[in-house]
Amino acid sequence: MAIKNCMAKGLGGDFFDFVELPDGCQVVFLGDVTGHGMQASIVMALLYGYLHRAIAGGCPPRETVAQVNDFLLSFARRSRHLDHLFSTTLFYSVIEPNSLVMHYVNAGQVAPLVHRQDRILRLPPTAQPLGFFASPEIEVRMFQFQPGDRLLLYTDGIIEAFNGRGQVFGHAAVERLLLSHRDGPQDLLDGLFGQLAAFGGLYPPEDDCTAIALDFSTPHQFS
Repeated sequence: MAIKNCMAKGLGGDFFDFVELPDGCQVVFLGDVTGHGMQASIVMALLYGYLHRAIAGGCPPRETVAQVNDFLLSFARRSRHLDHLFSTTLFYSVIEPNSLVMHYVNAGQVAPLVHRQDRILRLPPTAQPLGFFASPEIEVRMFQFQPGDRLLLYTDGIIEAFNGRGQVFGHAAVERLLLSHRDGPQDLLDGLFGQLAAFGGLYPPEDDCTAIALDFSTPHQFS
């Protein structure tokens, strides 16, 4: 398991964590608050605390995501006259270590990638971004990991990075690296951010950049 993060303005809106539940299941989430800088970081801090409270209450993925949406809407209603944004994308998952089954909601987040042997599997959105609609459609999906799989989560600041020639880094560069990389998760993320630097993207970046990599070896074990 590895994480790498670079904020656009020192403070930012990307947020993530790993939380082990009492039954041994592992919660993994990654989100991207709308905007940058101080305001995004404040909303991110509110969300981070709220998610931990929901996780402690044992809410399953759909109910947790729905509660986050209601939480954001309540702030948006109170501050409408200030024109502040209270919205986010969120990938929220619960992984059962004995079976390597993951139940997840992808609320508008960049589709995570699974590297399995010589192919890439994508986990596309199953819900709308949160904080916009009072009754969003939220679908929970199941994914069965296999030994040898690698999961890569990342925010759109990576694929939407531009260089000085106006070229965008894009999805294909991430997928090529994931397919070709055979070292550990931290080496993968170091390589990804190294390629971003070689590509000529701005530093600090125009948008927050976060990536998470997890390896699945055998049932009962992922890292």
